[in-house]
Amino acid sequence: MPALLLIAFIVVPIVELFVIAQVGDLIGLLPTLVILLLVSVAGAWLVRREGRAAWRNFTAALQQARIPAKEVVDGALVLVGGTLLLTPGFVSDAAGLLLVLPPTRAVANRLVRSRARGLFALGSLGTPHGRRGGVRPPPRTRGAEPIDVEVVDVQRDDGQRSPRRDRT
Repeated sequence: MPALLLIAFIVVPIVELFVIAQVGDLIGLLPTLVILLLVSVAGAWLVRREGRAAWRNFTAALQQARIPAKEVVDGALVLVGGTLLLTPGFVSDAAGLLLVLPPTRAVANRLVRSRARGLFALGSLGTPHGRRGGVRPPPRTRGAEPIDVEVVDVQRDDGQRSPRRDRT
């Protein structure tokens, strides 16, 4: 996890600044800034359109009474892609476009869901690598065994109640 944070907060901004500087040297400062601004505006429009489509697909899956796994991952990918598109930089814009555009998002969706299936295999005794993982059943505790109960309630001839046996 520390390596991922190092990459996210140190390496990626340095790479973004380097690429922006190279593009700025090639075409000039003003055109570079205009391109970054236009990509952000176009990205916001694209994210809005794809986000609405993902929401429609999600609600349709719920109305069909099926688990919306693909739709949830699609929505998350659009959200991450939109965040990357609104972040200034050419590298983040390229990654954001890959996550927002439907053809490449479909590929990413399959990759994410297959990875999640491997990590969260319900009912499995272990992962494909032989280590114990996934969802574990809760530990057994004392007093967790079922209790056999007998209810007794019987009517007497004199109108009073007396024990009656019902087995549940």
